[in-house]
Amino acid sequence: MEIFHVLYLNLFVFFTMFTAAVFGAADPYSEALLSLKSELVDDFNSLDDWFVPPGENPSGKVFACFWSGVKCNKNNTIVVGLNLSMKKLSGVLSGKQLSVFNDLVDFNISHNSFSGQLPVQIFNLTNLRSLDISRNNFSGHFPGGIPSLVNLVVLDAFSNSFSGPLRAEISQLEFLKVLNLAGSYFSGPIPSQFGSFKRLEFIHLAGNLLNGEIPPELGMLKTVTHMEIGYNFYQGKIPWQLGSMSEVQYLDIAGANLSGSIPKELSNLTKLESLFLFRNQLTGLIPWEFSRVTTLKSLDLSDNRLSGPIPESFSDLKNLRLLSLMYNEMSGTVPESLAQLPSLEILFIWNNFFSGSLPENLGRNSKLRWVDVSTNNFNGSIPPYICSGGVLFKLILFSNNFTGNLSQSLSNCPSLVRLRLEDNSFSGEIPLKFSHLSDINYIDLSRNKITGGIPPDISQASNLQYFNVSNNPKLGGTIPPQIWSLQNLQNFSASSCNITGSLPPFKSCKSISVIELHMNSLSGTIPETVSNCEELEVIDLANNKLFGSIPEKMAKLPILGVIDLSHNNLSGQIPAKFGNSSSLTVLNVSFNDISGSIPSAKALKMMASSAFAGNPKLCGAPLRPCPGSVAIFGSKSKGKLVLVLLLCAGVVIFVAAALLGIFFFRRGSKGQWKMVSFLGLPQFTANDILRSFNSTESTEGSESQAAVCKAVLPTGITVSVKKIEWGGNRLNVMSEFITRMGNARHKNLIRLLGFCYNKHQAYLLYDYLPNGNLAEKIRMKRDWAAKYNIVLGIARGLCFLHHDCFPAIPHGDLKSSNVVFDENMEPHLAEFGFKHLIQLAHGSVPAKVARRESGEFNNGIKEELHADVYGFGEIIFEVLTNGRLTSAGSSLKNKQSDGLVREICNENEVGSISSFQEEIKLVLDVAILCTRSIPSDRPSMEEALKLLSGLKPQRK
Repeated sequence: MEIFHVLYLNLFVFFTMFTAAVFGAADPYSEALLSLKSELVDDFNSLDDWFVPPGENPSGKVFACFWSGVKCNKNNTIVVGLNLSMKKLSGVLSGKQLSVFNDLVDFNISHNSFSGQLPVQIFNLTNLRSLDISRNNFSGHFPGGIPSLVNLVVLDAFSNSFSGPLRAEISQLEFLKVLNLAGSYFSGPIPSQFGSFKRLEFIHLAGNLLNGEIPPELGMLKTVTHMEIGYNFYQGKIPWQLGSMSEVQYLDIAGANLSGSIPKELSNLTKLESLFLFRNQLTGLIPWEFSRVTTLKSLDLSDNRLSGPIPESFSDLKNLRLLSLMYNEMSGTVPESLAQLPSLEILFIWNNFFSGSLPENLGRNSKLRWVDVSTNNFNGSIPPYICSGGVLFKLILFSNNFTGNLSQSLSNCPSLVRLRLEDNSFSGEIPLKFSHLSDINYIDLSRNKITGGIPPDISQASNLQYFNVSNNPKLGGTIPPQIWSLQNLQNFSASSCNITGSLPPFKSCKSISVIELHMNSLSGTIPETVSNCEELEVIDLANNKLFGSIPEKMAKLPILGVIDLSHNNLSGQIPAKFGNSSSLTVLNVSFNDISGSIPSAKALKMMASSAFAGNPKLCGAPLRPCPGSVAIFGSKSKGKLVLVLLLCAGVVIFVAAALLGIFFFRRGSKGQWKMVSFLGLPQFTANDILRSFNSTESTEGSESQAAVCKAVLPTGITVSVKKIEWGGNRLNVMSEFITRMGNARHKNLIRLLGFCYNKHQAYLLYDYLPNGNLAEKIRMKRDWAAKYNIVLGIARGLCFLHHDCFPAIPHGDLKSSNVVFDENMEPHLAEFGFKHLIQLAHGSVPAKVARRESGEFNNGIKEELHADVYGFGEIIFEVLTNGRLTSAGSSLKNKQSDGLVREICNENEVGSISSFQEEIKLVLDVAILCTRSIPSDRPSMEEALKLLSGLKPQRK
């Protein structure tokens, strides 16, 4: 096909030249554009109107003036603009045709897939005012010679693959107003000459590999209104000179590795509307002088190490809409004056150490839309006016010490979509009027002291998907009879709530996937209509007073994976059809009055005997043999013969499977390849990626995972590559889960940049971090603060996977060799989710189950999350002891904690310094909690991180 394609292009060029020679009709502009067209790959025929009709051209007009994307002067005699944006074009531009376009003013080839180096001939277009090459894949160094574009006003090269240093000579463009070089791989420092622009209004350098200190000369940019220079790898502090940019309205230096305090001089930016400094390592207090920037609308200082309170002076920020201070080390109370801000819409202050009560008038003077104050030490009640603005759609207050009755204002909050109040000490009845909450889809009131039962009108919450009131021991009441009729309800959890009565009939339960009702006082039988719940994956009715038999039709539910009916009064037999279920992974009927034999299915035989214990009349594997059963083999000789036959059959099956695997591999390798890129990877084609694998270098591998190799992409980017194969019709579920992995972005996770795939295999492309892993560096001598930062970084990454991804992504293989370091020795979790991906590939997780995005975890996921927490505890032991203690969780059960602390202190050379000893003891306690033998006794990663975040280790 490639030969025919080349032949076609050659014939096309020949025909074009022949037409021009014979008829003499093609003008220089049209000839040049036809030549340009011959270089391009136009698979979608976007330029199909680019042709010269036969015959002469007596008018002398330019044919190209009537082609798409071409703009001419009024007489149609000169081409002044060329706009080929978003035409799905690709190829490499030679630039040889550009000499004709001396009068070109606008040149736009953005949103295509052009590659190779940017042709230097572009810089001969001296009348050019606007050059837009954004969202392509141009690579190599940005060419020299741009000062010749003396009239250039706009230079937009956003989202390409340029590398090397930024060209200081760009600063010679006297009339330049827009400079966008973001989203490539430029390295080195920002040239100090960039501070000499006289007319520049917009500068965007974010998302590169820039380093060094931010030049203070940027403060001389007196005309800039918009500056984005974050998402790079700078060193040092924010220059105080940036406070001199008198016209700036938007300043973004997020994710830039900056340290030190926030300079108070930024308060001189009196026209500033948006300030984004999140995801750095800034310390100290928030300058109270920020109150002078009364134009400020958005302030995001989250994910730093800021301390101290919210300045009282913030009451002067009357235009403030967004205040985000989450993920810091701030403390104190929230000023009452914050409630007086008339424009405040979004308040994010979660994961700090704030205490006291929330301002009484919060929400009274502004239209709050989203409030998240979770994971702090707040107490008191919910502010009574929190919903007064009528637009609050997310209220997140979990993991605090709130008390008292739930605010009545919540019953008059029709805009609510998400309500999370779990892990507090709220009491009283649930005041929600579900008939007024038509949009709400997520409610979590678990782990409180709520009473009064579940309101019966919950069935009117037509969009409710997730409802959890578990662990409210005095809730009481019954299950509302119409609960299963909610068309969108996926998760219903009301365990440990002292609920009585019977299970309502499952007349209509089309979407329910998780039902958790263990540790209640439910009685009656399990309704036969449970068979209507075809999306059911988990049903937990353990520790109730249910009687009767297990419904026969329950065994027919197509994706039911977990059934826990233990500790009830059920009788009768286990339905035989459970043995035919391909999705069932857990069936626990222990401590009932079940009788008969356990169905003879491999899945049931493989379950632990504890799942069937406490039923004296029950027999069969994995319990005792049933009376009257006979041996399979009548004699020793027959047994040996059958054993030999089984071994032979096994060999045959193995060989057949190997041949089948080779067949699928070859068929997959010949299939059509596609490429999916995530944020941070240019728009490569699948062929670009596959060609890069010719020079791959194997770097690592393990028995449970695909091998990892290193590859260099066409632009010079080095990536780690993992290959995975699958069989059957699993492409959709595999690509969906890989996409979830790719969208999981956190500073302590290694980035999945994209994947190249066909029907049966995929190559996953990750950031390549050459600084080694924790296992290799575990014996490296570090001070206590460095060790703490490693532990905290791992905890943050794991907490993000468990609690900020929806649904949660278990790491699955957490160990020291899967913790890798960047150039700043910041830990990144590698291999996350890959174990689950392998299970999907091998079909050990049903595709339909895997694609369910339920708000509550199923038991399989819970086990993986518990295992991750255990692995995290093991890593803490390794870090604290420089690798001396590995797999230490079980061996430390009987060891005195104080003795172990002394050993670790001696290894870390802190001697008898009490502050260090106390810190090490607290971290050690977290490790011991995480490695408890009973999974349910281990803390969640959210709880573990909260414990660790309370420390502020001192340096030696």
